[in-house]
Amino acid sequence: MQGKQRKVVQAVSYELLALIFVAPLATWVFGSSLLQSGLVALAISLVAVSWNMLFNAQFEAWEARQRRPQRTIARRVLHALGFELGLLLLTVPVIAYGLDISWWQALVSDFALMLFFLFYAFGFQWGFDLLFGPPAATLGGQP
Repeated sequence: MQGKQRKVVQAVSYELLALIFVAPLATWVFGSSLLQSGLVALAISLVAVSWNMLFNAQFEAWEARQRRPQRTIARRVLHALGFELGLLLLTVPVIAYGLDISWWQALVSDFALMLFFLFYAFGFQWGFDLLFGPPAATLGGQP
């Protein structure tokens, strides 16, 4: 699977699996109602899906321009870090506003989520590549 179909399947499956892990804990962690936590989680998920598609398109375009486009451990780490740092910038305001907490509390909460998702993103991307094959950009083809 390649191209746009790969990007859509990757982004949607990443978020759905993440919600299965995170949603049951959101109410307990944030101390808010299930409805409020669920809406914030959904908003974060929508932001994350959009960011995921944009980031992955840019990352794969960058990979395709590299002399050796293979996905090494270092590239997987770079991918996970880049994605999570960008997402952090986009989601702190959502958490602060959605849960009616301070920006500092939202930042600390988002850092905790980021630590989880840093490992999750690494493992998910690796597993996705094993299941569906690596993207064409890493095989010397066009993204």
